[in-house]
This record gives sequence, structure tokens and C-alpha cells, in this order.
Amino acid sequence: MKYLDEYRSEALARKLVAELHRVVTKPWVLMEVCGGQTHTIVKYGIDHLLPPQVELVHGPGCPVCVTSLEMIDKAHAIARRPDVIFCSFGDMLRVPGSEVDLLVLKSRGADVRVVYSPIDCLKIARANPDKKVVFFAIGFETTAPGNAMAVWQARQQGIKNFSVLVSHVLVPPSITSILQSPLNRVQGFLGPGHVCTVMGYREYEPIAERYRVPIVITGFEPLDILQGTLMAVRQLEAGTATVENQYRRVVQREGNRVAQRLVNQVFEVCDRKWRGVGSIPKSGYKLRYEFRDHDAERIFEVREIDTKEPAICISGMVLKGIKKPHDCPAFGKQCTPEHPLGATMVSAEGACAAYYAYGRHLQPHPDEPARRTDAA
Repeated sequence: MKYLDEYRSEALARKLVAELHRVVTKPWVLMEVCGGQTHTIVKYGIDHLLPPQVELVHGPGCPVCVTSLEMIDKAHAIARRPDVIFCSFGDMLRVPGSEVDLLVLKSRGADVRVVYSPIDCLKIARANPDKKVVFFAIGFETTAPGNAMAVWQARQQGIKNFSVLVSHVLVPPSITSILQSPLNRVQGFLGPGHVCTVMGYREYEPIAERYRVPIVITGFEPLDILQGTLMAVRQLEAGTATVENQYRRVVQREGNRVAQRLVNQVFEVCDRKWRGVGSIPKSGYKLRYEFRDHDAERIFEVREIDTKEPAICISGMVLKGIKKPHDCPAFGKQCTPEHPLGATMVSAEGACAAYYAYGRHLQPHPDEPARRTDAA
């Protein structure tokens, strides 16, 4: 496909891999932040092409994976109500709560609907004035502008039967949390390309400076990943720690100022629980007081819920880059995409789902075959 194949060129990949082998002299651990990047790495076997000194670990950049179990259980409590039409993106329907998932609730009679945009919910609300329409607003900064626009339009148009259950999370605080962990091994990051399309990358500069880690804002195609890895390794080898932008064709330092203004008008920063990680200060968005009439948590008075995570699941350690999917004793056995124990298996962007989809569960432990030294 024009404009896409050029980012999957075998010849260019070979050159980047050869350059990585040339420059690396020490062992380094890099974390790719986005789940989309993880899938590219596993699909194309990029981690097997790298020099043995360079290890990629997988970060918390899958919004479905990090949505707290408590918030999912709250969503289920609201969706069960007969007066509610509960709307969500499709990737949340099979994410397990403490008991079931949204798809099971739908099979039991709950009015659960898949939408492609939160704006679709406004049409549903206008067409069903006797129902309360709720949208499950999850995601990183990438989806925040669209969700903010839906709330803003609902207020402007006087659509009072529409609300959002907000579970937005923010990337920079999660990176800081990883770096502050006593178990941290990460020495550099491949930063979140799509998040930075909206927010820019100014917020990452103080992190790179304070913790002395290179952060390379990276795209999602194979050559993006290889070039981003090379840029990070060059910094590590040189002893520098700055923010670089590999994804220049999309990302600017300032980001999308119009989108940022809308997000800041509707949302404010709050503490947020992350599934498998715990509470991270100032790592999420909540609705501002002026938009309280569209706040589903307030409207339905959903209280604290006792949650139950499967004891065998290590999703949290996978999300923090401490473990990899094949380190979990349930991976590919008790836990599969058909019967997931944790969100990292059910989500389309989850690391466990990526490993399973591309056959890593079929490889004998330690599941890391001998790395190639070329890009073949």
C-alpha cells in the first residue's frame, strides 16, 4: 500500500538492524509504552532481530488493560439497570470484571451497545428520551478529546439523559511510577506516538532530565520501532537523556492545542487506580464540576465495590515491564483469548494477546528463541 509499505521495507530494516549491532556495546532494557507498538514488535519479530544486548519490555500503554477492575465492576452495575442503555467501544465488552463481562450481561438482557464514537451516544439519547444513556469513557489522552466533545455537546444541546463513566488515564505519571519502582529495570522508553499527537511531548522532557532516561517518541510501523530503538540506544551509549521525536511525520512538540483546550475545559486531573498497578497520583481525568450533570458515577451513586482478581494472573507485572506474558503459569493454558483471566489477554492491544496471536505460546520456555543477527 502506498505510503505504508515504505515503513516496512526489508532493505531499510536490515540497515537499521546492522547499525544497532554496530553501536551497541552494553546491555540495555527499553520499554515500548503503547500496546500498538507491542503488537508490531511481536507480529514482525522485531525483538528477535535486535542485538542480544537490547531487551524490549512491554509497558502499560493499553487503555483497556489498565482500566481498574473496580471501574469495570461499576460499569457492570450501571449496565444491569433496566433504565440504562450502556454504550462502549467493542474492545471493552469481553474484559472480565470480578464476575462476568459486558457481553455476558448483554446476553442476559442488559441493553449494551457497541458504538464507534461517543458522539453516536448523543443520537441514541435523543432517540430514547425515556432511557439513561451512559458511555464508558476509557483511554489515554488520545481518546480524551472525542469524549470531551461528546460531553460538551450534550451540555450545549441540553441532552440531559446522557452521561459518561470516566476512567481516563495519563501516560507521563505512569512512566514516573515505573521509574520510581524499586523493581524497575527500564533504562529508556519508546514513547507513545498517538498520545503525543494530541498532547505533544513537552511533559516528557522533565521526566527524561530528572530520571536520566532517554525517551524517543515512536510510531507504530516496523521501521518506526527499529529507528526509535536505535535512537534510544545511541543516547544510552552516549550517556545522554533527552526526548527525541522519531514520529515527526505526525507528532509536534506542542501537540494539538485545540484538542488540549477542549480536554482542559471538560476534564481536570485526578488520582486514578490502574488495574494491576494500583493508584497513581494525578494520573487520570475526571469531569469538572460544571459538567457534573453528565457524570455517571454521581448520577447512579455507584459506591465502592469489592473486587476479585484471579490469583494466578500476573497482568500487573506485565504492565510494569517486570514480567513478560510467557512468565505467567496460566499463559496459553488456563488463560487464552477465548477464556481470558486478565485484560492483557482479552484486549486487542494487550501484550498477552499479542504473544498468543503470533504463536509465542507455542514456543518452549524460556519462549525467547535465539535471536537473528539480520533482518531476514
